[in-house]
Amino acid sequence: MDLGLTGKRALVCAGSKGLGRGCAEALAAAGVEIVLNARGAEVLERTAAEIAAAHGVKVTAVAADITTPEGRAKVIAAAGEIDILVNNAGGPPPGVWSDWAHEDFLAAIEANMLAPIALMQAFVPGMSARGWGRVVNITSAAVKAPIAQLGLSNTARCGLTGFVAGMARQVAPTGVTVNNLLPGIHATDRMAALDGPVAQAEGISLEEASARRKATIPARRYGAPQDFGAVCAFLCSQQAAFIVGQNVLVDGGAANQTL
Repeated sequence: MDLGLTGKRALVCAGSKGLGRGCAEALAAAGVEIVLNARGAEVLERTAAEIAAAHGVKVTAVAADITTPEGRAKVIAAAGEIDILVNNAGGPPPGVWSDWAHEDFLAAIEANMLAPIALMQAFVPGMSARGWGRVVNITSAAVKAPIAQLGLSNTARCGLTGFVAGMARQVAPTGVTVNNLLPGIHATDRMAALDGPVAQAEGISLEEASARRKATIPARRYGAPQDFGAVCAFLCSQQAAFIVGQNVLVDGGAANQTL
């Protein structure tokens, strides 16, 4: 399917690996020029070169921490005028609700709620003025079905979801769509970090911990970044112009819900 995106320009945050890279790869395959952001310069530069070589599009690497005002300013200046914004940032660490301090909540909200809002405020007005734009926020399946040990993530991402619910409908008349992509369990560093403590606590191998978790997913596997990226690219497509303010689960059926 031709997504109608050839010649568009996208900023993909936290795009050097994992789900962010999956999104960048899928957009590049559709002919989109990529501004690729991540914190680690070495891996970022390598990923940018690989995507450019594989898909024949320009990829500009911008090493910065978008969860800080300074990092966002650097990315905004380097990105310039964009048509597509993919918001993404690493999630807060797991833990127990009674152990989290006020500062832990502030850090989670800054990274996973306020940072993506700030980037939308920076880029969406320009999209609206030009009459076309796409924003995809990578959030979490936890906004549909909370994960107890990820309470910091539940809190911040639900806040972002509430913001988008109203904001998306305000900008839709200008030709800009804003939607959220909710990943379930994917084969990324994040999942390895969650499976590791389970393996240690139960005295089993990492492979056994992963196998047990996979057995709880109807698809019986972890998602691949490519699975996720394909959905992101579709939400950015011309064909998805009537999808506004939605929360799209990409979880292999793990969330046992009717609606």
